[in-house]
Amino acid sequence: MAKRALVTGADGFIGSHLVEALLRQNVDVRAFVMYNSFSSNGWLDRLPKSVRKAIDIFPGDIRDAQRVNEALEGVDAVFHLAALISIPYSYRSPASYMAVNVDGTLNVLEAAKQQARQKVLVVSSSEVYGTAQYVPIDEQHPVHAQSPYSASKIAAESLATAYWSSFDTPVTVVRPFNTYGPRQSARAIIPTIITQLLQGESPLHLGDLRPSRDLTYVSDTVQAMIQVLFSEATTGKTLNIASEQEISIGELAQRIIDKIQPGTPIVQDRLRMRPPKSEVERLLGSGQQLSTLVNWTPNVDLNTGLDRCIEWYGNPRHLAGFQSDHYYF
Repeated sequence: MAKRALVTGADGFIGSHLVEALLRQNVDVRAFVMYNSFSSNGWLDRLPKSVRKAIDIFPGDIRDAQRVNEALEGVDAVFHLAALISIPYSYRSPASYMAVNVDGTLNVLEAAKQQARQKVLVVSSSEVYGTAQYVPIDEQHPVHAQSPYSASKIAAESLATAYWSSFDTPVTVVRPFNTYGPRQSARAIIPTIITQLLQGESPLHLGDLRPSRDLTYVSDTVQAMIQVLFSEATTGKTLNIASEQEISIGELAQRIIDKIQPGTPIVQDRLRMRPPKSEVERLLGSGQQLSTLVNWTPNVDLNTGLDRCIEWYGNPRHLAGFQSDHYYF
């Protein structure tokens, strides 16, 4: 296992959980966070003081090649999570997604190539597949960009595989399917449902209820990333991180309603719907290749994960930052 790892996007939802998990496994962590004038380190600022003191905070901008190159100095491995992730906002600002998700990934890969020692994990998304042409979706499934966000992720993946093929840069790509858990943005489906219900709103406002998703709890996603990056068998491969379980948005909403506020009606809100040709109707992944290579299986079932989310968002200190009466991209 690496002695020192860089995590880009460490201030975000998955990144902050990854930082904690690496520290628990005695890995020194350099956390690349987005520089801002508020001196905010995102979710890392909410961690216990003893944990924060163990993190090497490295502010910068993933689009800045020089700063990225500096961030990679002295580390053994790189978890590249920094990205713009909101699919709805990618319809409004596609150029920014290309700059962050594609150019940012290029900067990480080029720095790793120049320094010639770090293994890189590029974190992509199941959105690259588009609506399932067959299920379960394995890594040989065609990719199909149904949003500017997914197009940016496909491009970033292509750069990663190109650097492996062209320069022997030790790169692995992972495609997580619908990670959820504490600290996730209110733009995501589970926090959207929970926060509306916890604040007593009725009816519940959602978008399309028909699409299905393959949901993986954040601690399982993070553990998969760690096992993948620290395995020699995964270098040069593209791997799904999937629970191999499927649930529709409507069924998911009803399950959470029954846990929090039974009987709450659901209203479909046009503002929350993707353009018709852009909606990914079905995602159900195969995790067989990952399981074979690193013996990973998810440990947290959906009911347990939802209960943990409800408990976390039910803490007034956590819920304070979410405004469920406004829909943000």
